[in-house]
Amino acid sequence: MADDGSEAGGRIGPFVPLRHQLFRRIWTASLFSNFGQLIQAVGAAWAMTQLTGRADMVALVQSATFAPYMFLSLIAGAIADSYDRRKIALVALTLALSGATGLSIITALDLLTPVWIFFFCFVIGTGMALFGPAWQSSVGEQVPVRELPAAIALNSISYNIARSFGPAIGGFLVAVAGVLAAFAVNALAYIPLIIVMFMWRRAPETSRLPPEALGRAVISGVRYVLHSPPVRAVLIRTLITTLLGTSCAALMPLVARELLGGGARLYGGMLGCFGIGAVIGALMLARIKERMSDERVVQLGSLLLGLGAIGAGLSRHAAITGILLMGAGAGWMITTAVFNISIQLSSPRWVTARALAACYTAVCGGMTLGGWAWGHVAADHGTAVALVVSGAVMILSIATGLWWPMPVIEQQRDRDGPLSEPETNLDLNGRSGPVVVVIEYRVPVDRARSFYTTVVGLESIRHRTGGYGWSISRDVADPELWTERYHTPTWHDYLRQRDRLTAADLEIWHRAIAFHQGDGEIRVRRMLERPYGSVRWSEDVPDRGVIVPLPGQGS
Repeated sequence: MADDGSEAGGRIGPFVPLRHQLFRRIWTASLFSNFGQLIQAVGAAWAMTQLTGRADMVALVQSATFAPYMFLSLIAGAIADSYDRRKIALVALTLALSGATGLSIITALDLLTPVWIFFFCFVIGTGMALFGPAWQSSVGEQVPVRELPAAIALNSISYNIARSFGPAIGGFLVAVAGVLAAFAVNALAYIPLIIVMFMWRRAPETSRLPPEALGRAVISGVRYVLHSPPVRAVLIRTLITTLLGTSCAALMPLVARELLGGGARLYGGMLGCFGIGAVIGALMLARIKERMSDERVVQLGSLLLGLGAIGAGLSRHAAITGILLMGAGAGWMITTAVFNISIQLSSPRWVTARALAACYTAVCGGMTLGGWAWGHVAADHGTAVALVVSGAVMILSIATGLWWPMPVIEQQRDRDGPLSEPETNLDLNGRSGPVVVVIEYRVPVDRARSFYTTVVGLESIRHRTGGYGWSISRDVADPELWTERYHTPTWHDYLRQRDRLTAADLEIWHRAIAFHQGDGEIRVRRMLERPYGSVRWSEDVPDRGVIVPLPGQGS
């Protein structure tokens, strides 16, 4: 390995990001936290098994933990993109700690019921749903951009190291000291991560614009995803894969008890096999991606997941089941890691947390719905049937690549410098709007078709950066005159829309501008729609169109 931490040929080694002190500290603390969560999961699932013995109730423990990710991730991503990610992480971890502490107290008082298990699992899940986007999107602040894929894979390895040994430890704790010990260990495991986050002296980010309102920030994130075809395809594949592939994890207690005739220790051991396979998959991911396209990697992972689920449903020997689950764990790891890397590298800085939150929503939505669905199939037709069916459908899902192929995604590049400040002769405030943007191009008639093909590429760019109602039109009396039009809700939204343009976005716009052959540059007009406030003035304000909003009303 070279001195810079990369191997010959420029490949970054899997452990290179750990040389950065901040990343190493957070990674190590998160490892303890992951151990605690996996140990707690074993305790909660086993407690529900003892309290009810019902397959659907056991599977719903996983659903209660991951449901907050599905419902809150987009909000959490919007918060993380708008405010200090370190502070958001601290609040989120404190919430998760309170849930873990509450679960421990209820258990110590011998008041544990299925309702309490669901409630506190939901509280813990809520805290971690808020923590996830802030943590993941801050990785780019901890390591150089070139090492980001390796850092993302290492974070996955952290979870799967815990998955490899945490369940076994959890099973041992439950067998020796009861579920209370598992819940208490989880509460204690959050403390190192809280300390590290508290000590992190994060460089404050400055912006000339105030943060978006929460509702609008969520909408901006959703619109980015909807108008970014590569990201949209990855999210659809993520949802399908996790929905079909979660049966092994959700039904693992029943695999141990019903199919293998074991107890809590065997349950922890089977989860450990799944986690060991995931670690192996993470360590091999870089080499696999060198030899295969992302689509092929996802196909390989889906095949391993499907075969592992089918084998676990048919096997009645612990050793064989463990080997099959190792393959399934590797499949789960390489597919979800590829999805995560694709989303994070393709998203510009302003929306990274929201794009990751959308990925979390897809992952946890699939796990939540999948846990519920496969739990009901197991309750009605047996655990073995549920696993075999889910594995078969998982293999068939490879065909979804025909409709939503994994895109070839390159990392977003920031533009070289800020855009020039727009000229204004109205004293606008941030809420002034709507703002209509009209751009006029003069294109020779013989180049009209090529221009049109190029300029329509701007539609998704305008929409995903904050514009609405995009259109392109051609003057019927002057065929050389083309007009691009879109609007933003407010003046601040327009300024944000300009700031969000990446180097790739500007390249497409410059290609459209290159068709312009009129006198001078293209003409850009920015107009205040329904400019009621701009025609009101007070006697002591010069008559230059100064906006004086009415009380409680923005122009």
